[in-house]
Amino acid sequence: MAVAKPKTMVLRRRTRAPKRYSEDKDGLVCDDVYCERCGSGDFGSKLLLCDKCDKGYHLFCLRPILVSVPKGSWFCPSCTNIKQPQLFPLVQTKIVDFFRIRRSSESMENQSNIKKRKRACSLAVSKRKRKLLAYNPTEDPQRRLEQMASLATALKASGTEYSDGLTYRPGMALRSANCAALEKGGMQILPKEDVETLNLCKKMMEKGECPPLMVVFDLVEGFTVQADRYIKDLTIITEYVGDVDYLKNRENDDGDSMMTLLHASNPSKSLVICPDKCSNIARFVNGINNFSPDGRKKQNVKCVRYDVNGECRVLLIANRDIRKGERLYYDYNGYEHEYPTEHFV
Repeated sequence: MAVAKPKTMVLRRRTRAPKRYSEDKDGLVCDDVYCERCGSGDFGSKLLLCDKCDKGYHLFCLRPILVSVPKGSWFCPSCTNIKQPQLFPLVQTKIVDFFRIRRSSESMENQSNIKKRKRACSLAVSKRKRKLLAYNPTEDPQRRLEQMASLATALKASGTEYSDGLTYRPGMALRSANCAALEKGGMQILPKEDVETLNLCKKMMEKGECPPLMVVFDLVEGFTVQADRYIKDLTIITEYVGDVDYLKNRENDDGDSMMTLLHASNPSKSLVICPDKCSNIARFVNGINNFSPDGRKKQNVKCVRYDVNGECRVLLIANRDIRKGERLYYDYNGYEHEYPTEHFV
């Protein structure tokens, strides 16, 4: 803690940061807290102090941007000497173990061709009925390994284990608490055909047939996701997964990736998904800037909550055709409109 004016202290972890003062030789009080990037001392509630050098940085001036004050100690880019994340080994056995892939590469390729033929036969009907589409994996097994290695790199760098489903841990919400009937105003039910499509996507991922996506590291945006092939409108990108907990247990949590799972009429029964311990590629799909027309134009994915066999599930779905190489973005404020996106790129 650094002493400022009498009875005033600058908190190193804070959402409200009083300015720090010092006296010059003439006895005048001068403000000496400012952002090293922009030079301004404004927006004190967004000004974060390094626990090593004591210099200040606005959350939104950092690259990548910090959405909220981090837990514990925080060190600025100069003190941490941030570098590119260490790449996950492009070794099939390591990737198979990391993602717990169940089948050999040969059987995966054969099954991929079978599923591909089945999907090709049903696309026309699905389009007319506006049904959800299963993602179309990349045919090249080597390229799929590269896609999975990119996700493993991001997960390892963020200290997150891989999971492709909601997890229920002791001390958090029980699975029985995930009841779609409790949703305030009701929740849309995922039709049977779309449930089958979702299950197909899950089975493909279990066999190593991942979505055609690459996770890349951007110095401005951090980890972000881009399409590695053309993706059609209404394609299921992935499910948003992680630990399920009660919102009341997370109201003071500074995690920047929590997702609403159940918005119950009784607030004490509302649930959130917390992807900080275990997650999949959904954690790295970035949000749009809701305050910018150009930001809103970038949206190509929508986040939708569904009742799936009585339980709440959150799906990321393409809301238009997505070109190869295009980065994926969705609206973080699809429901509550409380997420601070005004400084997003």
